Amino acid sequence: MDFKKWEPVYEKILEDFGFSREDDENSATLLSHLLIGPNTVDTSALEELISGKDALVCGNAPKLEIDLKEVNVEDYVIIAADGATAHLMDNGIVPHIIVTDLDGDVEKETEANQQGSIMVVHAHGDNTEKLLRYVPQFKNVIGTTQAEPFANIHNFGGFTDGDRCVFLAHEFNAKSITLVGFDFYDKNVTPMKEKKLKWAQRLLGAF
Repeated sequence: MDFKKWEPVYEKILEDFGFSREDDENSATLLSHLLIGPNTVDTSALEELISGKDALVCGNAPKLEIDLKEVNVEDYVIIAADGATAHLMDNGIVPHIIVTDLDGDVEKETEANQQGSIMVVHAHGDNTEKLLRYVPQFKNVIGTTQAEPFANIHNFGGFTDGDRCVFLAHEFNAKSITLVGFDFYDKNVTPMKEKKLKWAQRLLGAF
């Protein structure tokens, strides 16, 4: 991801939602400090898992259960968007990678992490308390930000957990990317979530 190309999009997102870039950057700095130690893993681990492989990106829409019946999960590198992890774990599927801002079922994510899932933890302006609480419990963590990357904090592109999974798969040269559990027109969500879904759909239109 070329941040200079992403930055104008990021600025539009900040403006649209009224988010603070400074808050995002402060959260990323905190995450960076939390990832100095044995709980980190190099991005080469993502390259090894994804490059040249078929990626299955799992969103957390209600249709996830139905969509999973249409694929053989063993044929894919499984990338779970935050809340999708709980459903996967409940069905005996341990994702290879979890992309999360820690808004989902962190207990299930911790369980998956203990069974080998790489945690791609995202820092943004309003999840600092969760970063402090949960990140020290994880192993094999990679940190991300929506703002400018630095040191051990990366920006692979994307805004919501779901579309950031797709950007991640693209960044590390997945052979193909299949989406399950995505519903950009779900009306049973909050106005904020509906707005985020519109942005996710817009961003994924680049692929």
